[in-house]
Amino acid sequence: MDQLTSSAVLLGGTVLLRTHLRRLLPAAVALLATAATTLPATAAGPPAEGRNPSAGGLSATIRYTEYGIPHILARDYAGLGFGTGWAQAADQACVLADGFVTVRGERSRYFGPDAVPDGSLSSARRNLSSDLYFTGVREARTVERLLARPAPAGPSRTQKELMRGWAAGYNAWLAKNRVTDPACAGKPWVRPVTPLDVARRSYALAVLGGQGAAVEAITAAAPPAAGPAAGPAPDARRLAEAARGMFDERTATMGSNAVAFAGGTTANGRGLLLGNPHYPWHGGRRFWQSQQTIPGELNVQGASLLGAPLVQIGFSDKVAWSHTVATGRTFNLHQLSLDPADPTAYVVDGRSERMVRRTVTVPVASGDPVTRTQWWTRYGPVVTAFAGDPLPWTATTAYALHDPNAENLRMADTSLGLAKARSTRDVERALRRTQGLPWVNTVASDRNGGTLFAQAQVLPRITDELAERCSTPLGRALYPAAGIAVLDGSRGACALGRDRDAVQPGIMGPSRWPVLRDAAYAENSNDSAWLANADRPFTRYERVFGDIGTERSLRTRGAIEDVAAMADRGGLTVADLQRQQFANRVPAADLTADDVVRACPAALPDEPAACGALARWDRRVDTTSRGALLFDRFWLRLQREVPGPDRWKVPFSAADPVGTPRSLNTAAPGFATALRGAVTEVRAAGIPFDAPLGEHQYVVRGGERIPVHGGTGTGVWNMTVPVWDAARGAYTEVQHGTSHVQAVGWDDSRCPVARTLLSYAQSSDPGSPHHADQTRLYSQERWVTARFCERDILSDPALRVVRVAQ
Repeated sequence: MDQLTSSAVLLGGTVLLRTHLRRLLPAAVALLATAATTLPATAAGPPAEGRNPSAGGLSATIRYTEYGIPHILARDYAGLGFGTGWAQAADQACVLADGFVTVRGERSRYFGPDAVPDGSLSSARRNLSSDLYFTGVREARTVERLLARPAPAGPSRTQKELMRGWAAGYNAWLAKNRVTDPACAGKPWVRPVTPLDVARRSYALAVLGGQGAAVEAITAAAPPAAGPAAGPAPDARRLAEAARGMFDERTATMGSNAVAFAGGTTANGRGLLLGNPHYPWHGGRRFWQSQQTIPGELNVQGASLLGAPLVQIGFSDKVAWSHTVATGRTFNLHQLSLDPADPTAYVVDGRSERMVRRTVTVPVASGDPVTRTQWWTRYGPVVTAFAGDPLPWTATTAYALHDPNAENLRMADTSLGLAKARSTRDVERALRRTQGLPWVNTVASDRNGGTLFAQAQVLPRITDELAERCSTPLGRALYPAAGIAVLDGSRGACALGRDRDAVQPGIMGPSRWPVLRDAAYAENSNDSAWLANADRPFTRYERVFGDIGTERSLRTRGAIEDVAAMADRGGLTVADLQRQQFANRVPAADLTADDVVRACPAALPDEPAACGALARWDRRVDTTSRGALLFDRFWLRLQREVPGPDRWKVPFSAADPVGTPRSLNTAAPGFATALRGAVTEVRAAGIPFDAPLGEHQYVVRGGERIPVHGGTGTGVWNMTVPVWDAARGAYTEVQHGTSHVQAVGWDDSRCPVARTLLSYAQSSDPGSPHHADQTRLYSQERWVTARFCERDILSDPALRVVRVAQ
């Protein structure tokens, strides 16, 4: 191999392989010189007529291993971004191009003004609303302003180099390849991007839980008509319910589980980490796998959200980490007292201040352009609704939404800090230094046996003292119930202020974060930080981070039961993490199935087959589990028919948060109604009560029906949120759920011991060989053995090497 290594020359749409050692990056030479296997050519063709493709430009070497996982090798960060942009485009050109249409504000121009697809970078329900918002962001030059800020408040030079390289790599792939995915082949909206487009995409993700979740309310806000306009007062109870509903497993589009185990619980004294993000299976919020290497500088493997230039969830030879969607509220509201003479001006400390008008025009396919005005204040945009409930703009009152992540373009710097960490202490230091994560917790473990949980979110600096002093009547009801502050915007003394350790004004400094170090286990399943370890619960943090002492979700309760038992048992290995991921235990069934079976004959005297199927069910959601579908449909109906407090005989107790509430109240009138409704529904669909779950929960890829296991709402760790097709009597697609899974540990070698899985596979292109290969693995509960070290990469029989350059 010291006489033969591989490089690729790009000519038109063909990738040509050369075997001249001098053509490879010097770094690649050093890494590949130990190989004993000749690397295979990716294509054959004529030479490049004497041109060195990397002369004066960006370049990278991409080595593809099984399941299309690229190992990207570059000599600097711009080159790494280049290789990443190229490789992402090769797998996801159409999804990426669609996302750039979103951040350019051009969805209505190309797709019409109506529905936005699931998993879009926009939380808007209509293309028109999305375009009005993102066009406003573009015309206000918001992202350009953030890019101009010096680090650490703004993005680092390294992040800008990565963005520059990513844009160049994406563009180079488009220039040299023909898009074959029917979703966008030949479409005019597939076009080159700029580094600014890449930054705008990052910005869209940053504001997803704040301004991004309020796009309709921002773009529809309009001052009242002339006269004494009035409207109904906001309903605090309904708003609190709506806020809690944003995190409901059946409706939220993001979630996750993660657990880190300390060395004292493992077989070899080293740490373990299991990461299981629950993200959309379609659209711009999909994950994509890769390894990224700059010799002597960076070596990390894991998953990125599409368009991101760095691994965001992953592992190295020293550290592994994952993220879970957190409960911290990434925004707050300011109640404005309006100038009696002008409803587009508001009063602060007795002085009138005019709102800023953003008049935006959006082109619309097959129609006239649409022009709307948005109204902005010192606090943020005026909104006239929250989670679908009205916040009326009257002659005297309006509401402005403050989102500190509208000032945050630091996510990639945080990802880089985590990727370069050598211990969980380094992970914490990186989080504190960059402060770039908008809506997630971080769970980490390291080779030395350390663990970390940190709710290191960019949150508005709403202390409990500030909320007590400055909340309006609406805020006094909403903040304790949902953690959303509504502050008096007429008082300068109610400004958010600045923590000394915060990199930007108005956000929570790291000294306020809930942080748990070196616990036997650290776990989160989207509840608050309170029980990250049930034996070491948090007892104090500001309400904006989440609640304490309240009922946990069934998924959290089941997760704590499982991981606490694993930690107590000890001797853990990566194989134990793999078993936990696909145990497919149903905590709701463990709590209630015996009660349901006992009550079933009385509730369904004419349906012994249904009662028998529930009695014989294995209380799992494997593809072979019989009776699981009937219980799933029953449980979904039970949530609607029986309110939470009436559902249980033993109520919740903060003294036993994992064991309560319990004992299903089968005497509640809604119990029998829910059970009968489920039986009627399943029978009407022509489904046998004891049918295997996989026959009626599946996805179709290339005409192939692939059974899918997992579930939701019932507390299953392996969360699957499927789409019910009543006409076909089945779950025929997955909306979101288990996505990129990693089970990581270390042994005495320098290589991590890691198993990974990307449930929906690398490519959205139905013509790609990697469109469904890992989906089949997921169906079969099989894993990919991660190839991190050189010997493992080079020994892969499927190895394919591509040299890419400008």
